[in-house]
Amino acid sequence: MALSFRICSSPLICRATLSNGENGRNHHANDAAFIRRAADLAEMSAGLTSPHPNFGCVITTSSGKVAGEGYLYAQGTKPAEALAVEAAGEFCRGSTAYLNMEPGDCHGDHTAVSALVQAGIERVVVGIRHPLQHLRGSAIRELRSQGIEVNVLGEDFESKVLEDARKSCLLVNAPLIHRACSRVPFSVLKYAMTLDGKIAASSGHAAWISSKLSRTRVFELRGRSDAVIVGGNTVRQDDPRLTARHGQGHTPTRIVMTQSLDLPEKANLWDVSEVPTIIVTQRGARKSYQKFLASKGVEVVEFDMLNPREVMEYFHLRGYLSILWECGGTLAASAISSSVIHKVVAFVAPKIIGGRNAPSPVGDLGMVEMTQALNLIDVSYEQVGPDMLVSGFLQPIPDLIPIIPSEDATVEIDPSVNPFESSIIFFYKTWDPYGSFSNFSPHPIQMPCGGENDDYMTWSSVEHYYQANKFVGVENPMAHDCVEKIRTARSPEEAALIGRSTLRQKPELVRNDWEDVKIEVMYMALKCKFSTYPHLKSMLLSTAGSVLVESSPHDLFWGGGREGEGLNYLGRLLMQLRSEYLEESSVSAENTSSA
Repeated sequence: MALSFRICSSPLICRATLSNGENGRNHHANDAAFIRRAADLAEMSAGLTSPHPNFGCVITTSSGKVAGEGYLYAQGTKPAEALAVEAAGEFCRGSTAYLNMEPGDCHGDHTAVSALVQAGIERVVVGIRHPLQHLRGSAIRELRSQGIEVNVLGEDFESKVLEDARKSCLLVNAPLIHRACSRVPFSVLKYAMTLDGKIAASSGHAAWISSKLSRTRVFELRGRSDAVIVGGNTVRQDDPRLTARHGQGHTPTRIVMTQSLDLPEKANLWDVSEVPTIIVTQRGARKSYQKFLASKGVEVVEFDMLNPREVMEYFHLRGYLSILWECGGTLAASAISSSVIHKVVAFVAPKIIGGRNAPSPVGDLGMVEMTQALNLIDVSYEQVGPDMLVSGFLQPIPDLIPIIPSEDATVEIDPSVNPFESSIIFFYKTWDPYGSFSNFSPHPIQMPCGGENDDYMTWSSVEHYYQANKFVGVENPMAHDCVEKIRTARSPEEAALIGRSTLRQKPELVRNDWEDVKIEVMYMALKCKFSTYPHLKSMLLSTAGSVLVESSPHDLFWGGGREGEGLNYLGRLLMQLRSEYLEESSVSAENTSSA
């Protein structure tokens, strides 16, 4: 899905258009349509709201009419929800509000939530929860405590149309989501190139590759960004201004990344009368020139080791959400290699210039085979005048379907859990209060080795058994040897290290059906463990009604992963096992009473 670029007008819009009509068949389709509209509204002020998210709100009556709309125009202005309530007026009572994102109470005044509650809104549909951990779920709980029905896309019902709508919500706030999860600003690499992949002629001349329409789109891209970054060579060759030049709205900070500080004394970027310029360089570089830049009002920031990752971590700390990279191929390659580029936007002009030494948009990445090529995700194509705009993500937008399983899935795997009011029990290290839930806990189990004979063997932990099963049944002496090494490993960590490294380095030793059976393997091992140790089973039963989350900071499959956006499969399996035990207890109690 491509992001569209628009210049914002009024943040308050009032309409009275008919929807398709809500009934049993198209209820979710209507929810999806109005959420997408809320996301479109939110995008109208992209670049102006930073460091806050982009918010949009649509209010519809019970008959399906849009009564009011609003979006957050810029930081420090009225919330989208309050603007939509003002636009809808008396039609708010008994209506539904659609929000692309859960409100964030960053000022402690609860303005957004209060506006919806006082207006008499009966139902709120939220596209995604707030990406910041300390705000996630707070507004939803507050709305529910006021008796308002709240639905979050993907958490109570799943469908393709709802997933597409939810995706639009992720896209419009991709900068905040990436920043929250990766601790660096959301970075977009932009370049224009000829059909034969050149960003300039052999002489270095680059004006103009793309059309005027494409350059206008670049100005809009800059207007959505907190900062634009270039390398020293771009300053020397092109003397850019790096302004948005669309006559209104946001103008980004200009950043120049240069190790040597070998820059000209006259440059457009040294004019900071309208927008600041920041130079990032190696510590100690050209001290006299630094004083010259300071006299011009240009800020200089020194780094012990100048590399894109350190620079982006620094600007993350300064509060930047989104950065547009308009650099040459050498710096682009370094940024990609440092994993700080999240999205690529390329304008391809129908021109051929040739030249063996003509520069390309991305320098050497150290790749020698086409199988190493980086593939873009969610690629979109759009014709802009004579040019083709190709864009896509190098890194997927982190999925914020919450730390816990979706509400529907939670109830399905354990009916004892109230998805709206449940407490969360975290476990990770074996010394945590619930550390024995970890598959690394030192509780030996008796399980068959899974080979040709079905003899039971002792495994020092669930992790030992799980890692060994990656290679069980493979007709290769090295696979047999790996299983035995894992079984006799002195600790679960050693077993995990052997299993994970072998999987990466020698994938031919991994059983063909591993991806299909790995969850079942883990579940059977957990079941054996909790059945073997009565005190562990009692501890598991004592958590009834709570959601279990392995809060691993790095395991995005079994644990919570970064900022809790992982799949949490270990927690799900434990809840499923707990549910089975509770059901067995219930049946046993019924049989006893009937006897």
